[in-house]
Amino acid sequence: MTITSPHLGSPSVWTDARLLYALEEVVENELNRHLKVAKDWMPHEYVPWSDGRNFPGLFEDGEAWDKDQSKVTEIGRIALVVNLLTEDNLPSYHHEIASLFGRDGAWGTWVHRWTAEEGRHGIVMRDYLLASRAVDPDKLERFRMAHMSEGFESDNRHSMLHSVAYVAFQELATRISHRNTGHQSGDPVCDRMLARIATDENLHMVFYRNLLKAAFELAPDLTMQAVRDVVVNFRMPGHGIPGFERAAAQMAIGEVYNLRIHHDDVLQPVLRFLKVLEIDGLGPEGRQAQEELGLFLGGLDAEALKFDEKLAARKARMAARAGA
Repeated sequence: MTITSPHLGSPSVWTDARLLYALEEVVENELNRHLKVAKDWMPHEYVPWSDGRNFPGLFEDGEAWDKDQSKVTEIGRIALVVNLLTEDNLPSYHHEIASLFGRDGAWGTWVHRWTAEEGRHGIVMRDYLLASRAVDPDKLERFRMAHMSEGFESDNRHSMLHSVAYVAFQELATRISHRNTGHQSGDPVCDRMLARIATDENLHMVFYRNLLKAAFELAPDLTMQAVRDVVVNFRMPGHGIPGFERAAAQMAIGEVYNLRIHHDDVLQPVLRFLKVLEIDGLGPEGRQAQEELGLFLGGLDAEALKFDEKLAARKARMAARAGA
């Protein structure tokens, strides 16, 4: 698919290859900035190894798992499994962005650096879960096999620009999900671990958000359409996890991730930073996408308000039952 942009003089047809080349210098600058501010950290330093003991199997003295062995709350357990299984599909994510962005130059350096940093997240989360006995290890492994055997294909794999727009929001969504999971986990060790992961995710969001800003300056109509499409059709990358819908509903009620959080803490910060709804000088397709984006956000806010009201009513019922 090619789109003619009226903003670069006459006539300039954008393809993924041309956009990749045009944004190469921005990627290099953002990569250098990222490397200056990113701090190395050791996953093993965040794991309570002294809490660990043998599971049944090769060890005759192994102790079977029981949920009472861990201080992690039920909502914390659910969210930790969803978050870890999402991180587990890193090979598929790497394949996708390497195919879209390439393995050469600044783009390629970023792809590999991002993959290396993301790899720590799955390592430390799994080690924590097993050492602290927060989840059933057999069930977790069966979930991992089922999820990874399905692979992952992004809704935005058809377009480099759509993919950049998606990860600008998705990295922030992941940061928020990890951070709220830590807060709801009931375990300060888990909270510290997820705070460390969230710091990485925030830096990744900043990289892609700044890249998206450059894309708006370069090809505003095309970028506006990509942002509109991504926001309207947004799904978290873990949507293929077995039982994801039920887990997502529980995480929404548990205030780990829900419509209000998605609207207020994920979509709005990125859109405000980029001033997406204030951009002028757009062509007809860009203006239409901007208008549709604004209408969608209004509708999403209304849906979030309905959810807020239902959640407040549920809390009131629970409080009344507890006081009875």
